[in-house]
Amino acid sequence: MALQINDRVKVTSTTTGTGAFTLGAASNGFVTFGIAIGSLNTTYYTIANQGTNEWEVGVGTLNNNSTVLTRTTLISSSSVVNAAYAVVDFSSGTKDVFCTLPASKAVYLDAEGNTVNAAGAGFAVAMAIAL
Repeated sequence: MALQINDRVKVTSTTTGTGAFTLGAASNGFVTFGIAIGSLNTTYYTIANQGTNEWEVGVGTLNNNSTVLTRTTLISSSSVVNAAYAVVDFSSGTKDVFCTLPASKAVYLDAEGNTVNAAGAGFAVAMAIAL
C-alpha cells in the first residue's frame, strides 16, 4: 500500500453517513480512482456534496477492486465539533469525490523564497537539484 496522487481523478457517489464511500463512475473528462490510484493504495481525497455546504478532505484507502474509499485520516471538513474538524455525516445527494493535494501537505516557497511545510532547508535544495 502506497500513497499515490494523480491528476484528473473524479467520480460521483451517493453514499451517506460517516463510513466508507462506494465510488461511482468517472465524471466526464476524468478517470476513476482504480485507473489513477490503484487498488489497496491510499490518496488524498475531497468529498463535496453537490448543492450543500458539506465537504471533507482527508487520506483514504481504496479496497482491493478500487470501488470503495475508506476514509482513514481526516485533514479538514465542514463539520467542526469543539473547535476541531470532525468526520462529516453526509446527507443524501450526489457527492463529487476527487483527488486533491491538501494545502497542509504542500511544499512551496514563500514570498522571500523560503520553504514552507518542508522538513527543512535541505529539502528545497534536494528538490532544486532533482529538477
